[in-house]
Amino acid sequence: MFRLFFAITIFLFVNVVKAQELRARINVLSNRVGGNVDKKTFQTLQTALNNFINNRKWTTDNFSPEEKIDCSFLLNLESTNDANVYKASLTIQSARPVFNSSYLSPIINFQDNEIIFKYSEFQQLEFNENRVAGTDPLVANLTAVIAYYINIILGLDYDSFSQRGGDLYFQKAQNIVNNAPEGRNISGWKAFDGTRNRYWLVENLLNSRYTLIHDAYYRFYRMGMDKLYEEEIVARNEILNVLSLLNNFNTDNPNTMILQFFFQGKTQELIKIFSKASPPEKSKALEYLQRLDISNTSKYKEGLK
Repeated sequence: MFRLFFAITIFLFVNVVKAQELRARINVLSNRVGGNVDKKTFQTLQTALNNFINNRKWTTDNFSPEEKIDCSFLLNLESTNDANVYKASLTIQSARPVFNSSYLSPIINFQDNEIIFKYSEFQQLEFNENRVAGTDPLVANLTAVIAYYINIILGLDYDSFSQRGGDLYFQKAQNIVNNAPEGRNISGWKAFDGTRNRYWLVENLLNSRYTLIHDAYYRFYRMGMDKLYEEEIVARNEILNVLSLLNNFNTDNPNTMILQFFFQGKTQELIKIFSKASPPEKSKALEYLQRLDISNTSKYKEGLK
């Protein structure tokens, strides 16, 4: 399986050059960490995470520098009552280049608030997909979470280039969920931990009843966004068809995590796309978006009036 290359030159180049898949930026914030912890610890952690993500090969495919996936991770820490143990929120963002432009279209914009882990300065960050939980669950939990989201990033990026292209990476994410660390205060890996967590995200992505969501990702990016600069009217109509597809999906499967996940970070992009549409198209898009992305209804009303 391979990603769709934007130019023949890239295709030729990628066959002779092996490169890591991600162009990731990782920031660790420690403003909410109290006590006498040396702040250099968190700079060391940030460097270690950058190396862990950017220096590891996550797929068997070859990526040229131009094809690396743009993504970012923001880890915001706070203290706990235990030494070297931190609670954190993790904001994950990834984007995908649009053909014939310099524009990056958001694929993921999500915040996970259920992270706890143990870290001491210069501690080795390790991840083994055959032994996800490690010997110390709190130590292993951070790299398990990061590896999980990297596979989600890869899966959705592949999905956007080829139909069902991301299945292998969703299965890898599912393996991490099935073998995730367990322990006091560790959460986000189980169905009973909530309705919007790591368990439910990958469950939705692999649930055979929700296969339409994969068609939506492919059609939105490959048939819509990638054609927007060459055939704007045709591409916009295809994106409207995707909204219709998602509206039907939502009717049959209300309140799924994956539908909300799809729209996070896309509000301004969708407003810009449909602001140039004909009045009937604009009206239809607004009708769908008010149903599908309820939290941003006022923005759509204002932007598409």
